[in-house]
Amino acid sequence: MVAACQTARVGRAPVEERQVGRNSAPASPASTAPTPAEPAKVLPGAENAGKPGYFTVRPGDTLIRVGLETGQNWKDLVKWNNLENPNVLEVGQVLRVVQPGADPNALTTRPVTTAKVEGRPLDAPKPTPAASAASVPAVVPAPAPAPAPAPAASTGGDDDVNWLWPANGAVVARFDESRSKGLGIAGKAGDPVLAAADGKVVYAGSGLRGYGNLVILKHNNTYLTAYAHNQALLVKEEQTVKRGQKIAEMGATDSDRVKLHFEIRKQGKPVDPEKLLPSR
Repeated sequence: MVAACQTARVGRAPVEERQVGRNSAPASPASTAPTPAEPAKVLPGAENAGKPGYFTVRPGDTLIRVGLETGQNWKDLVKWNNLENPNVLEVGQVLRVVQPGADPNALTTRPVTTAKVEGRPLDAPKPTPAASAASVPAVVPAPAPAPAPAPAASTGGDDDVNWLWPANGAVVARFDESRSKGLGIAGKAGDPVLAAADGKVVYAGSGLRGYGNLVILKHNNTYLTAYAHNQALLVKEEQTVKRGQKIAEMGATDSDRVKLHFEIRKQGKPVDPEKLLPSR
């Protein structure tokens, strides 16, 4: 009896040993196989990245900004790229920014013509010696100045723009490529903002961050002008305007003070307006 009790006291209950990893059942092939990577998404127009006449969308870009930076009407960009929703762009998407069928290199190789600024022509490029020699016939006994080539009759070259100051106030911010893409012109709320040249309204609204109520005019295939921070817009998109026409009222939308921010863009690139506007 004593022996039986001792046996019951020292005996151990059977324990099932479970060691994770060593004795566990092998995982099924489905649980160990790596998940196949999803194929990289091909963005619209990616095959044209880097080509002349195309623009790759960057973070923060909108169609209005792309149009401003490429010198195009945003509605043309919608049409040329068959965009279903112009409000949705993807970073890395490549947009056509030159009319189909047009030479994309023409934007950078177009010859510069003499520009008129309130009757003051800009300096025209000097002819090269080779060109001057070719214009003088070799059989002439005494060299004579070659006649200047006759200007094309009323061709209206893209640089032939008669500019006007868009507001009468003092300049409070000058053009700086790194900090200011245009001029800041002071004034009072409600002061008139004038079209700097004949053109067509390609944008009128407040959809471009940092510009407030904005008007963009397209003057030809080369030049756009932008008029920002207005308190009221007096024109609509697709409207044709004349030089000196009141298109807005000065304000302080998206600005720390009442002023007009005025830009001139040549083929989308900001240029110093004071080099084109008449002296005053």
